[in-house]
Amino acid sequence: MPHSYDVVASEELYAGRIISLRKDTVAMPGGGESGREVVHHPGAVGIVALDDQDRVVMLRQYRHPVGEHLWEVPAGLRDVDGEPPVETARRELAEEVQLSAERWSLLTTQHPSPGFCDELVVLYLAEGLSDVARPDGFTVEHEELDMTVERVPLAEAVQWVFDGKIRNSLAVIGVLAAAQVRATTPQLRPLDAV
Repeated sequence: MPHSYDVVASEELYAGRIISLRKDTVAMPGGGESGREVVHHPGAVGIVALDDQDRVVMLRQYRHPVGEHLWEVPAGLRDVDGEPPVETARRELAEEVQLSAERWSLLTTQHPSPGFCDELVVLYLAEGLSDVARPDGFTVEHEELDMTVERVPLAEAVQWVFDGKIRNSLAVIGVLAAAQVRATTPQLRPLDAV
C-alpha cells in the first residue's frame, strides 16, 4: 500500500508578487520526517499557435533568471481568479501576439519542476488564426517591449529543439507535441480536462 506523505507542519518563508516559498515537514515511509521547500506558483498556460501554412508563432523574449533571450511560444500566468485556463490562453494570445484562433485543442498538462515547485502548465494548440487588437487596458511593458515575434515552419521549429535553439521547456514540449499531432493525430483530451 502506498505511503500517504502527510504534511505534519508547514511554514511560509517568503511571499512575493507571483511566487511564494514554504517549508513543509513531511512524514516519510518507514517513519521519520523530512523538510521539503516548495515554491508555490499560480500556474500558467502556453499556446502553440499554428497558422494555415503550418508555421508556429514563436516569441524571442529576454528571461532575466537565465540572462538570455529565449525562443518561446505565447504563454502567461494564470493570474485572474476563476478564469478557466483556455480563457487565459485566449487572452494571452491576443495580448502577446495580437491573434485569435477559431479552433482550440488541449495538448498537454505538465509540472515543469515538480522536485521543488507546484506549478501546473496547460498547453493548447490554437488553429485558424486571425489578427485582433490587444484587449482593452492591456499595456505592453518591460521585457515585452523588446520581444520579437516570428512565424517558423513547424518542421524547422522541431529542428530548433534538437539544435538547442529552443530551450524553454514549454516551447520544447509544445513544438514536439504539435508535430506529433500533425504526424499521427493522437486522441486529445477535452479542453476542460485540466
